[in-house]
Amino acid sequence: MVIVNNKPIIGLTMGDAAGIGPEIIVMALLDERVRDICRPLVIGDTDIIKQALQIINRRATVRKIAEIGEAHFKEDVMEVIDLDNLDSGLIERGEVSSLAGKAAFEYLQCAVSMALKKDIGAVVTAPLNKEALNKSGYHYPGHTEILAELCGVEQICMMLIVGDLRVAHVSWHLSLREACNFLSKERILTTLKLGLQAVERMGIVKPRVAVAGLNPHAGESGLLGEEEIIHIIPAVKEARCQGIDVVGPIPPDTLFYRAKKGEFDLIIAMYHDQGHIPLKMLGFFEGVNITLGLPIIRTSVDHGTAFDKVGKGTASPESLIKAVELAVQLTNKTEERRFS
Repeated sequence: MVIVNNKPIIGLTMGDAAGIGPEIIVMALLDERVRDICRPLVIGDTDIIKQALQIINRRATVRKIAEIGEAHFKEDVMEVIDLDNLDSGLIERGEVSSLAGKAAFEYLQCAVSMALKKDIGAVVTAPLNKEALNKSGYHYPGHTEILAELCGVEQICMMLIVGDLRVAHVSWHLSLREACNFLSKERILTTLKLGLQAVERMGIVKPRVAVAGLNPHAGESGLLGEEEIIHIIPAVKEARCQGIDVVGPIPPDTLFYRAKKGEFDLIIAMYHDQGHIPLKMLGFFEGVNITLGLPIIRTSVDHGTAFDKVGKGTASPESLIKAVELAVQLTNKTEERRFS
């Protein structure tokens, strides 16, 4: 991958064409914070991107290309790798569409392929709709699982970031019952190590890690549940033996407050909502989702397709802009390590 003036190529997948992805993408590409740090390349549909510009009442040149070699990366142009896989006239905004679900999967597939070949430095994803995805024949619960399969890896995890709060999740798209059964010492250790590697790449020296409990009061010595005794405490002890600065299990109802005060650099959450709820409350429009354990860099918004906001031009691009900023940071760090 070529970096010019510290500006890597970042591929932005359009996500579901019926959702707010196209709108927040054009908003982000019109923002100097994005243009100043990278050369953005949209993988999506040219007509849908043009319609998104009309929705937000802004003007820009949209250029349709078939492959990355055709890109000029001019400041005043939005360049779109158009797969010609979508009839925009058949897409109704805010409605579930199997056509949009299929196209969204193919945008991601294309972007991952480009990232694996080092044609782009990172993939930043706009939201897809899980119902549309499944109706199109792709039976995945979300981006994370698709990315793992496309990249051929098994040990992955989801990290959510809002400001200085970073939370890696032992499980994500599972029911609460399944999430409890999914816990193990090994999975907690894997999540901890993947999270640790990520925060170190973000420039944090000697990260301080805290592991959340699963049960109220972190199990109260087994009175309120034994998962802490069976799985979490052994994982924490093993991590300490490996020289990791980690404490836990800590009751989540106090852990996130302590982390917000600056006591920890990384939290290990046991399941999806345990980590997502406090972070989204603190910064719903600023959160970034990053998939750890992949051979590529992938960041994303921390919200869904927001069908109720589509076509109004009122959606916030902040989460997407933050996702681009993190992708650029990680890409530049990777390049520094390659040439150091």
